[in-house]
Parts: sequence; structure tokens; C-alpha cells
Amino acid sequence: MCTAISYTTGAHYFGRNLDLERSYGERVVITPQRFPLPMRLAEPLNHHYAMIGMATVAEGYPLYYEATNEKGLSMAGLNFPDNAVYKPPMSGRDNISPFEFIPWILGRCATVAEARQALERVNLAQVPFSENLPLSPLHWLLADRKHAVVVESVAQGLRVYDNPVRVLTNNPPFPYHLTNLCNYMSLHEGAADNRLGGDLTPYSLGMGALGLPGDYSSASRFVRAVFVRQKSRCEGDETASVNQFFHILTAVAMPKGCVLAANGDHEYTRYSCCCNTDSGTYYYTTYDNPTPRRVDMRGVDVDGAVLWQSALIE
Repeated sequence: MCTAISYTTGAHYFGRNLDLERSYGERVVITPQRFPLPMRLAEPLNHHYAMIGMATVAEGYPLYYEATNEKGLSMAGLNFPDNAVYKPPMSGRDNISPFEFIPWILGRCATVAEARQALERVNLAQVPFSENLPLSPLHWLLADRKHAVVVESVAQGLRVYDNPVRVLTNNPPFPYHLTNLCNYMSLHEGAADNRLGGDLTPYSLGMGALGLPGDYSSASRFVRAVFVRQKSRCEGDETASVNQFFHILTAVAMPKGCVLAANGDHEYTRYSCCCNTDSGTYYYTTYDNPTPRRVDMRGVDVDGAVLWQSALIE
């Protein structure tokens, strides 16, 4: 369960909540331009765009949850169970494993337009990282300053959807979420309108948004994130923009105890992140430490060949 958004004030920002019941050893990881990225069924990326994001590093390979490259293109993978379908390798296609997908796109593409061209040849192939690390069922939000798309590999094939609201959560498939927004398109931030007649007076501010869903289902979080993001206002400086971004994510964050997973553990928002895609500055908070911490991609040798890793986040 997760929520990802793209948001522009003076700069462009991209980030997400990661909602899980356990840690997988995530840390902030910077992949410089000359760090070799082998691909299981495609040509390796030995020289590529640098990128920063949250990842698990397994056998020296960055398994990114989300990342932003040096050109400002960002991508996040979100849980998509029962709908994600990965195919056997196909002749004549770029066969990319889902665990390679984020570095493959961000390593090669500077914009959403370039990524869309690359996606025309992609087949997300059934190739796990290892026996101990099977593939996760995912779909992806891909965004730059001007555009956002959703990528879903489903039974019918790879689908790429324009995303005018620049938000993504989890199931159902993305077209459902856009249609479902029609049920809430009358919501607004102002006072409630009396259309029933009689002597009715609103008793509170905020009643124009009565009916905004408040539960933690993916469909409800999608609607709530779209509403809060679109109504959000802040000054355009860096401090105000980053603070506002985290406030938007807080509106759809999961406190411990509110969401019970099938295994009996509780899912909660383990971390939230916000990347200024113009500067390559990555901010993150964790459940037990809501103070944003900062990592600057350009604070390391982005032309180098050594993977930079923070300590495990806490």
C-alpha cells in the first residue's frame, strides 16, 4: 500500500509514502553515471544518468522503490497485487525484469516523452532477482515537470496512461481511479451550499468537502490525495514547498494499528520522501522521526563508479 505524487511550486517535487508492515533494509542510494547496471536479458547500462532514491541493495544492486535522475525524471513502483502480470521473454522486445525497470528507464531517459518512446518496445519479463527475492506485483508513476504517466503490465499487455492528476495509489487499475473521481468532482474547499431550502446554516468551515473519503483503502487514498494536492497552496521557496509536500503525504499516511495485513501484521507508513527534481535534493522522514533529513545527489561524484549508500533508515 503506497501513495505517490508529483507536485510543482517554484520547483518540481516528486515523492511517496511507503506503507508496509516490515522493513526490507531500505536506505538512500545514489547510483552515479559509471556504476555498472547489468540487465538480465538486455544490454547492460555501463554509462547512464545518475539517480537518487530509496532502495534495498542486494548483492551490490540497487533495487529502487522510487528514484529521480539527474535530468529530473522520476519513477516510483507501487503495490499492484492480482493485477500485475509479467510475461515470458518475447522476441523482438526489450525484455526488462520489473526489478530493473526503474534504473533502466531513469538511466536512459531524460523526460516522460523519451520514456514513452522506450516503453513502446518494453516487455516486463518474468525474471526474478533471485529465489529469495521474487518479483513484486507493481505498477509505476513516471513524471517530470510537465507530464505524468502510469505504467501497468496487465494480462492484456503493457499499458501506459496519461495521468492528469499526477497521483497514484494501488488497486484497482488506473482507469478505475480516474472514473471514480467523478463521484467526488463536486467537492471543494469552500462553504457548503444550501440547495435544500429552509433556514439551514453551515455550522463549520470545510463542509464543501463533506463526502471526501477518510479510510485507508487505495481508492479512497487516491481521491483524498488528488483533493489535497490540487487544493494545496504554499509559498514557492524550498522550505515551504518541501513542508507542504510532506503535509500532502501526511493526509494519506497510515498510523500504526489502522490497517491489518493478511499475515496479521499492521501496515503503516514506514517512510515518506520528497525529491526536488530540479536540484537532485532528496528529503525523507520516517515513522519515528518526522523531521525531514536531506541528501544531495550532487554532493557526491555523480560521474563516478561507486554506489553511494546511506545507513539503514530509522
